[in-house]
Amino acid sequence: MTVAHVTKLTASSGESFQGAVKEALNRAAQTLRGISGLEVVSQKAKIVDGKIAEYRVTVEVTFIIES
Repeated sequence: MTVAHVTKLTASSGESFQGAVKEALNRAAQTLRGISGLEVVSQKAKIVDGKIAEYRVTVEVTFIIES
């Protein structure tokens, strides 16, 4: 039987939502082993002077609990 844990992360990018998702996954991979999935929960943007200054995402990362 497999048991997994889900943790929520928020990350940002100055380039795109996809860049923010990649940043979240790269950071999670530095400390979590056995990552098996990722779900984008929300996407937001910071606006400065009428333009997007920062793309922000909240993701849930699933990883397998080791025996």
